[in-house]
Order: sequence, then C-alpha cells, then structure tokens
Amino acid sequence: MLTWYRVLAYATGCALLLLCGFMVAKYGFGAGKDATLYVAQLHGYLYMAYFVVAFLLGMKLKWPLGKLVLVLLAGTIPLASFFAERRVVRDAAPQKAVPEPVGV
Repeated sequence: MLTWYRVLAYATGCALLLLCGFMVAKYGFGAGKDATLYVAQLHGYLYMAYFVVAFLLGMKLKWPLGKLVLVLLAGTIPLASFFAERRVVRDAAPQKAVPEPVGV
C-alpha cells in the first residue's frame, strides 16, 4: 500500500505542476487551450486514485483525522504532495534497529 501511495503522490504532484504550467500558458499567453483540458483530466484521475490510496493507508496506519485531511489535501497544492510523501514514508516505514556498541 505504501508503494502505491508513493507512486501516486509523485504522479499527482507532477501532473499538478504540469497543469499549473499549462494554466499559466493558457491564461497568460493564450496558448495550449486544448492541452490544458487533457492535463486537467489527467490530474483529476490521478488525484482520485491518490485520494483513495491515501485514505486507505491512513485508515490502516490509524492516523489522526487532522493528519489524514492534510495528506489528502496535499494532492491539490503544488509541491505539497512531494513533502507529504517524504513525511508519510518516514513515519510509516519500520525503524531499523541500531545495534548497541559492544562495551569493552
């Protein structure tokens, strides 16, 4: 589940950045009107998948409601999904046991 979350977080974040670029091109320069529609649809589908996987992961890991909402919203704010992904992976990954030094 964590791997699916990571893939979808990166894909959603990249699609959102691409969409922001196309929106600037569309409204700022009058270019790429048709492409903007397709990129917006791509981001929409990716976000729906991200939302479902993040929700299921949050339920499995028993996140508090505030954390769950913030992670779910991360797919709608440019660059936020990348930061949320790093924090979720750090918190969800099992901690490696550090061996104790042997006393002499």
